[in-house]
Amino acid sequence: MLWVATLVSNIGTWMHDIGASWLMTTLSPTPIMVAMIQTATTLPIFLLAMPAGALADIVDRRSYLIVVQLWLALVAGLLGFMTLSGITSAWTLIALTFAMGIGTAMMMPAWAAMTPELVPRTELQSAIALNSLGINMARTIGPALAGIIVSFAGTGPVFILNAFSYLLVILALARWQREVPISELPNERFFSALRSGFRFARHAPDLQAAIIRGFGFFLFASASWALLPLLVKSMTIGGPETFGILVASIGAGAVIGALVLPKLRKKISRDMLVALAAVVYASTMFALAIFDQLIFLCLAMSVSGIAWITVLSSLQVTAQMALPNWVRSRGLAVFMAVFMGSMALGSLLWGKVAEMTSISTSLMLAAIGTLVAVLVTWRWHIGDVDDVDLTPSMHWPTPLVHESVSHDRGPVLITIQYTVRNDKTSEFLTKIRELSKRRRRDGAFAWGVFEHTEKPHHFIESFCVDSWIEHLRQHERVTHADRDLQTEIHTLLVSGSEPIVTHYVAPKFTAAKTKR
Repeated sequence: MLWVATLVSNIGTWMHDIGASWLMTTLSPTPIMVAMIQTATTLPIFLLAMPAGALADIVDRRSYLIVVQLWLALVAGLLGFMTLSGITSAWTLIALTFAMGIGTAMMMPAWAAMTPELVPRTELQSAIALNSLGINMARTIGPALAGIIVSFAGTGPVFILNAFSYLLVILALARWQREVPISELPNERFFSALRSGFRFARHAPDLQAAIIRGFGFFLFASASWALLPLLVKSMTIGGPETFGILVASIGAGAVIGALVLPKLRKKISRDMLVALAAVVYASTMFALAIFDQLIFLCLAMSVSGIAWITVLSSLQVTAQMALPNWVRSRGLAVFMAVFMGSMALGSLLWGKVAEMTSISTSLMLAAIGTLVAVLVTWRWHIGDVDDVDLTPSMHWPTPLVHESVSHDRGPVLITIQYTVRNDKTSEFLTKIRELSKRRRRDGAFAWGVFEHTEKPHHFIESFCVDSWIEHLRQHERVTHADRDLQTEIHTLLVSGSEPIVTHYVAPKFTAAKTKR
């Protein structure tokens, strides 16, 4: 039900994007102004994705998404009304496109994090591919439909139809019986959730790999998206129908890509798949710069759609699988912020280059940059996350506390004593350093390991968290992958010895009263 509703809404969104881009070519047909439509769409996601992710992780996602869909419907309806009334200016169009981008920014992390709630982990890759298939079916239908409507009725009706498309999503969300995760702890506060989200991303190498590979691709790949309206405008057969056909060709290629991608994944590693797809995408930008015949451009756009969906889907799968549920929206928000930020920056960059040189030169330089980025980002691997189990293990025992230790007490110091076998010290230190990343990822702001000065091979690991409730949240966040690593560490200890865990909380100091 949600997939069908999203398909209809995405058709409306693609119609809206085509209408906005084409409307700008009539209001202010300069490269920088046309490119600013792409920037106005993507920049809010770069600015607001992380706050949106924090909200999506600490409030009910269903109610949150309904409110955001209402905002999008209102803004699209307002733009449609103003355009039909003939009062839309170039800067009004950019402002309302930015407002639409705000709604999209608030929606995307919550919507992406919703997928693992609807399917088991074993079907996550297929579910993401299905979502990509729906998006690109919409990309095929929406632009072609928008081209026809714009030709006969103008851009105003396109915006109005998009506003109505959000109502179906609202209905589907209202009927979704979401199972809310149960926790005995209160929800995180907003700013605390923001900090923990950034902290997780800083200490999650698999997520970082997806982000770096994505930035290296999308910064340059944004050129064809930003400059396509102007490229069509300069063609002898250029018009809204041609623009719609070319964007629809991208969508058709992406649908083909979504269908063949599962087979390709079985034969080619994800790292190699992303690299090859980036090379193919660069070749399509060269084709855009050279050819002006519609049939060749349609073919190039179809191939670029296959390459685009291959890169985007592969990186999204990596980001999803690198995130546990408690921080999923925030982690995906970081990925999306980089994705959309690189698209916004790239759109401005390549629009400015086109203004200073030419559209063809800008596309060629972007294609060369894409090839260079493949080489520069190759060492960040994205295929190592598939077998990592990030579901909560709940294997840490609940710590015993006396009555005065309340949730807000802190900071908290946790120490763990290890007695290591003589011949396993080096291996122990390697694994304990790996464990330190996970301590910091789940909330620790300080970590260290120390060796006893009197007892050889006797070590103490220590880490600090902000408050007692933050440590209790660590108990809920520890994963099966963490348990496996801790089990490996325990095999390095002296036979019969067990780690000794001790908790300390900072005391409350009160000033002594003195008599005068």
